Amino acid sequence: MSALVEVRDEGVVRWLTLNRADVRNALSSDLVDALTAELQGAAGSGARCVALTGAGTVFSAGADLKALESMQSASYEENLADSQRLANLFRAIAEHPLPIIGAVNGHAIAGGAGLALACDAAFAVRGAKFGFTEVRIGFVPAIILNFLLRTAGEKVLRDLCLTGRLIDTDEAARHGFVNEVVEASDLAARVAAFGAEIAKTSPDAVAATKRLFLELRGLPLDEGLAHAAGANARARATDDCREGIAAFLEKRKPTWLQGEES
Repeated sequence: MSALVEVRDEGVVRWLTLNRADVRNALSSDLVDALTAELQGAAGSGARCVALTGAGTVFSAGADLKALESMQSASYEENLADSQRLANLFRAIAEHPLPIIGAVNGHAIAGGAGLALACDAAFAVRGAKFGFTEVRIGFVPAIILNFLLRTAGEKVLRDLCLTGRLIDTDEAARHGFVNEVVEASDLAARVAAFGAEIAKTSPDAVAATKRLFLELRGLPLDEGLAHAAGANARARATDDCREGIAAFLEKRKPTWLQGEES
């Protein structure tokens, strides 16, 4: 049996491919657990970023509806435990020390669209569709709404989440759901170029900056500034900061302790 998540390393990028093409890479509990585990493994792999993509021509169609149907006779506690698996996956993306790139190779629907939006950056192939279609089957976009609300304006999100309509990649880009729309033949190269830019940076500084995005959001101004001042002071004392400043002044490339020479 093929792995639910295929793993390959290309340069500084670790590619994780959802491997359920026969069901449009639907997010079963087993796939969610496998992807969460592979994300955790990528943290110590030596890669500088992680790319998520889908096997076949679809990124992900969202929840596995057959599995969801089978859970309808389960207790609330059992459904809550199953839902928590998906929440843990999204947390793993948000809290991961490496940048996570959505390489959206085709339609990204419901939880699949949420998966792309949870990434730090996303590149989508022209012709892909995005949609939050949960209400059309009597379901709700609950977990992914945490990430949607951090991405676009509420009026836009109410439109998309209350109607469940599909949008094309140009509209997705206008709403900030994706960084860039590319031709399918250019997707891997665009991800590689992003990875090459990340490889020039300090691994510790990137991880710390990702944490700040989570920690500062929602804080009152005074608390946010106090927290940021502390992060600023701690960063000044790191080996990477010393190396980065020295390299700049000496007009050479820095050598990061946890990364390769950029």
